[in-house]
Amino acid sequence: MSFDRSIKIAPSILSADFADFGREIRAIEAQGADWVHVDVMDGHFVPNLTFGPPLCKAIRPHIKTVMDVHLMISPVDQYIDAYADAGADVITAHLEAGPHIHRTLQAIRGAGCKAGLALNPGTGIEQIDYLLDQLDLICVMTVNPGFGGQKFIHSQIDKVRKLRAMIGDRPIHIEIDGGITPETAPLMAEAGADVLVAGSAVFKGGSVEQPEAYGANIAAIRAAAEAARVK
Repeated sequence: MSFDRSIKIAPSILSADFADFGREIRAIEAQGADWVHVDVMDGHFVPNLTFGPPLCKAIRPHIKTVMDVHLMISPVDQYIDAYADAGADVITAHLEAGPHIHRTLQAIRGAGCKAGLALNPGTGIEQIDYLLDQLDLICVMTVNPGFGGQKFIHSQIDKVRKLRAMIGDRPIHIEIDGGITPETAPLMAEAGADVLVAGSAVFKGGSVEQPEAYGANIAAIRAAAEAARVK
């Protein structure tokens, strides 16, 4: 998994057909998805319950790009190895998910995965400075975590600008999760983001029988972002 700052679209399978994940994943990749985003929720850290390591292991053979696993769970450390063994390429944990986030990031890298750190809308960036050398990705939540289809929180645009300046030339992705559409994607790309997670905006209007709608949705988000992105 090499690093570059090109725009990457990461459809969230939270918006896919749960009964047909294999074909859904193959469809979105065939239609231009760069990464596949897996939202793991525990019903405790966030008010929803989704996928465990067995599901990730089951869908891993269908993913030919990048499996991007976002752990919205607490505690998190004891589950890192399970998701790594299930095939995650990137594992992202929330800053508030445990008492020692530096240790968590070390554990993710130690398990052979890229290490991501997620920031909730109300979380500042003051604690990031001393973690940068442990990070491969920072995920900025532009909705409150826990559900798909929420409204984009515009205050996070300035957070992304500040993060981009803080990162400098370090090989760290800035990922945006929540409310991404062709209208909001350029706002985040202009601020410095390069990985855009989109759920309903990718899957709306399509199906595995009519995957061209997925392709059109991905292309629209990508084109809007690329037109505005920081060069």
